[in-house]
Amino acid sequence: MVRQSTSSSAVGSNSHMASPTKVNGTPAAGDTTVPKRGEDGYDFDFDTDPRHIARNRPVAYDPSLLPNGSRSLSSIGAQSFWLGFTLAFCICATAWLASEGYAIWRLSAFFACLSLFHFLEYYTTARFNLPAVRASSFLLFSNGRAYNAAHTLATTEILISNFFPTYQSYLVHPFTIAAGLVLVFFGQTIRSIAMAQAGTNFNHTPVQTRKEDHVLVTKGMYNYLRHPSYFGFFWWALGTQLLVGNKVCLVGYALALWKFFHSRIIAEERTLVEFFGKDYEAFRKRTPTGIPLIR
Repeated sequence: MVRQSTSSSAVGSNSHMASPTKVNGTPAAGDTTVPKRGEDGYDFDFDTDPRHIARNRPVAYDPSLLPNGSRSLSSIGAQSFWLGFTLAFCICATAWLASEGYAIWRLSAFFACLSLFHFLEYYTTARFNLPAVRASSFLLFSNGRAYNAAHTLATTEILISNFFPTYQSYLVHPFTIAAGLVLVFFGQTIRSIAMAQAGTNFNHTPVQTRKEDHVLVTKGMYNYLRHPSYFGFFWWALGTQLLVGNKVCLVGYALALWKFFHSRIIAEERTLVEFFGKDYEAFRKRTPTGIPLIR
């Protein structure tokens, strides 16, 4: 099989291959010779070109890619589609609702933030930590009951407050909305960059056994923050509540996240000291977490 260049006249207007011709343009009756590189405008032979062969080499059978597998391609495709659809729909809905003066724009804005977050969790893992990527890397169904409960309560407060305009507008100003939006983008950016810079050393679940290629990352974001992915999520989550004007959940998120990260950092760093010894102790001493009151 061969590919013809766009400049070749060997393909007719109906896209079928024209009959082979001689140099002078007359048909070569019975000529069945397949043109090679450089002949009649053909730029390479698909059957021998190494790039084509590499791209089309059969993939080894991998059960994890099947519908019930940990890397199910159908699950990954479905989650990607719905997250993209939800993000696009919610951005458009937020813009329209806000322009028309409907306070319920806060609900679509909140879901837009969630959609982008969950997509980037998977994408960043797939891009920079391929060995760890799974269909569950979107974290849509594997982030725990507390996580789901927190977002359910935030959604509930948005819906209820929509029926109480006085409460909804209390302590909410264009400045607080803008500050919330800045925190969302700031926190999301820090978390995604930190995941990228950690590469294969990052895992959504703290590891208990050190891998051979596990190294202590101290450059990039880690030069300024000890746990930049936690820092990013902490401020991203608070930013979402500030953006949508949730007062109860803003306080609840702050308390719940502080308690969660305080306990998690203590437990995780105990393991990291076992892994890296004095190197990690020195790193911990000179690098803050960026989360209030967690040193």
